[in-house]
Amino acid sequence: MQCLLIYDIPDDGKRGKIAEACLDYGLDRVQFSAFLGPLLPTHQEELMLRIKKILGKKPGCVHLYPLCKEDWAKRQVVSQ
Repeated sequence: MQCLLIYDIPDDGKRGKIAEACLDYGLDRVQFSAFLGPLLPTHQEELMLRIKKILGKKPGCVHLYPLCKEDWAKRQVVSQ
């Protein structure tokens, strides 16, 4: 299932580690704080647990949105 992961992390070190975790799971960076790619449900859970450990008690917010095939087919992109 395609997934969109976005985050707002003020700590540079934590933000970098979370980006590395996303890349480790095969997600592609589509914006500075956004990653996109296929993730099995078990990998979604694993990645979010890894992110929780990285964040610890530091402030930050991470959203993971699984996208069904129908919604993925409706996506729109403008890129130049």
